[in-house]
Amino acid sequence: MTADLTIAITAGVLVACGVYLILERSLTRILLGVIIASNGVNLLFLVASGEPGRPPLSNLWGADAIADPLPQAMVLTAIVITMAVTAFVLALAYRSFQLGGHDEVADDVEDARIRALAEADEQSDSYEDSTFSDTGEDSVSE
Repeated sequence: MTADLTIAITAGVLVACGVYLILERSLTRILLGVIIASNGVNLLFLVASGEPGRPPLSNLWGADAIADPLPQAMVLTAIVITMAVTAFVLALAYRSFQLGGHDEVADDVEDARIRALAEADEQSDSYEDSTFSDTGEDSVSE
């Protein structure tokens, strides 16, 4: 089996661009990133499927002359999953735009508080340092 290097590099670039866009704060860019990364993964499935042009039937040809049907099924499944994720992120972006007038993901208040505690190198009030042993009893270290 020989893999086409051009398709493999294109798939890698698409996945890299998709991951970059997924890490953005705008839901529209996240949606584009999911779609682009999915197309890159579909190309990787095509590279993994082997040499093009071979028949998928095994009763007329030998076992070494047939195409592998598993990557084809995985591409179809990936297309359906991408369509569902696209519909979900579109619904999130639309609802976010209705509520806030933009589609950016806001910072969580609790995350900001924990980040401030981490920068100050302090423990929160709910932190309890416990040491557990195999005897089933716990002792609180102070």
